[in-house]
Amino acid sequence: MTQHDSRFDAALLDAACKGDREAIIALLKVAQPDIRRYAKVSCKLQDVDDAVQESLWLVYNRIGTLRAVTSFAGWLFAIVRRECMRLMRKVFIKTDDISEFNDDPGLTYSHQLELRQDLSRAIQSLPEHYREVVLLRDIEELSVNDIALLLNLTREAVKARLHRARMMVREYLLD
Repeated sequence: MTQHDSRFDAALLDAACKGDREAIIALLKVAQPDIRRYAKVSCKLQDVDDAVQESLWLVYNRIGTLRAVTSFAGWLFAIVRRECMRLMRKVFIKTDDISEFNDDPGLTYSHQLELRQDLSRAIQSLPEHYREVVLLRDIEELSVNDIALLLNLTREAVKARLHRARMMVREYLLD
């Protein structure tokens, strides 16, 4: 989906932003394939359907908060990305037993189970705003610019949170 995509003409987006229910529904129907494509790139395979459903619901409820019609594609992508992160965090937060991650190729870089458990607990112990930045940067490997855009923060704020979060993880692991 690009800004020149005729499926998302300015009139449809403008009407949806102003609360026109029919325009919102039409916009969601047209946007759903893009949402699914974004989710396939950003989420684990088993989370794609949940991410699509939640993203559609969020767009439906928050379309009125869109600041500029031309930023719809980026806004949509940010919603899907954030929903995928929420689903991923849910696994980290609710899991005390790290053994279910043994088959995940993204987490098999360390052969030391204790280190992975300690690191997982350290990340879980972070306040949510620090944990989110660490997960986005160090697990999802997003750039500072992407994180800033996604979380609606400045680059400096992202760097500061990331630095503080890493220091807190380091302190946790040293204790």
